Amino acid sequence: MAEPAPTTGPAVFAPWADPDAKPLIRFRNVTKRFGDFTAIDNLTVDIYRREFFALLGPSGCGKTTLMRMLAGFETPSEGEILLDGKNIVPVPPNRRAVNMMFQSYALFPHLTVRDNIAFGLKREKLPKEQVDARVEEMLRLVQLKKFAGRKPHQISGGQRQRVALARSLAKAPKLLLLDEPLGALDKKLRTETQFELMEIQETTGTTFVIVTHDQEEAMTVASRIAVMDHGRMVQVDTPGRVYEAPNSVYVADFIGDVNLIEGNAVSHPEPDRVSIHWTEGQPPIVGTQLQPVGDGTRCTFAIRPEKVNISKERPDVSSNVMRGRVLDIAYLGNLSTYHVQLPSGHVMQAQTANNRRISRRDMTWEDEVWIWFTETAGVVLTE
Repeated sequence: MAEPAPTTGPAVFAPWADPDAKPLIRFRNVTKRFGDFTAIDNLTVDIYRREFFALLGPSGCGKTTLMRMLAGFETPSEGEILLDGKNIVPVPPNRRAVNMMFQSYALFPHLTVRDNIAFGLKREKLPKEQVDARVEEMLRLVQLKKFAGRKPHQISGGQRQRVALARSLAKAPKLLLLDEPLGALDKKLRTETQFELMEIQETTGTTFVIVTHDQEEAMTVASRIAVMDHGRMVQVDTPGRVYEAPNSVYVADFIGDVNLIEGNAVSHPEPDRVSIHWTEGQPPIVGTQLQPVGDGTRCTFAIRPEKVNISKERPDVSSNVMRGRVLDIAYLGNLSTYHVQLPSGHVMQAQTANNRRISRRDMTWEDEVWIWFTETAGVVLTE
């Protein structure tokens, strides 16, 4: 009997890992100065077709300036921006195959939903049948057909957001820029809309670049995230890699909650491990090194709270176990975060899933507890 053919899962979308893939957008040594202030500092990055690329960082890090240069509202002081292999720096905004959706949505209050979506198409002087067909397609895409005759003030914030998205996509741009597009929505609606955005992006195949300071939003929607700081991209990677394998203390601290402990590195018998001497009277922490760390190097051990175990009984493990006292508890519904003070004064966060009723949980404030974690749970950072 013949062997069954091996089954393979769906292809993973990762054009950045393919040396033959051609980027849609290339920033080459782009610098942008405003007087003496450098907003973007010698930046080089590629963005690929069908990507949902997130620019993430605090206010003033340069993410909006970067987007405005893509849109044509700002000109680089140095360097090139290529779209489909052509330098678009000299091309005016209205001549670029790029559209931008603003945080305010900028809908025309006197026009219906249908006419708002049709506005850009009519300005192109396209035939009426073509405009009508495209508007119908966009209304179906954003599920607003039954609201087509309403004015913006007669629909909800989430629906206005979808009208703005439909209008931006109506002219079939190669690239859609989204500037904090969900900032005006409440948390629950924002979460729902994130998934709608992902679905629409996948359906249309348009490349999306989103500016956000919301880490959760970037982690949810993006194929890759560029974490920015002072005009530089500190790390460009998939959400999973940015979270699990940050390349610096800045990235580890910016994305999600993290425990950070400084110490001095000492070699370990296991080649991918390193011991960290972090305080007197305590055994060293054993962590995983992403890059070789030399003896005596000052480094930081970073571990996420959900990877730290906590209990009232001492665990049967030989490394990375510490005694402490519950200083505080943050109850988040599905999770609880315990702040545990160690004898050294360090405070570690440990997170547990709340799969029991409150009355059945056995740890509370001031309790003596043990925390522990595996040798592969945290990473050792030298930057």
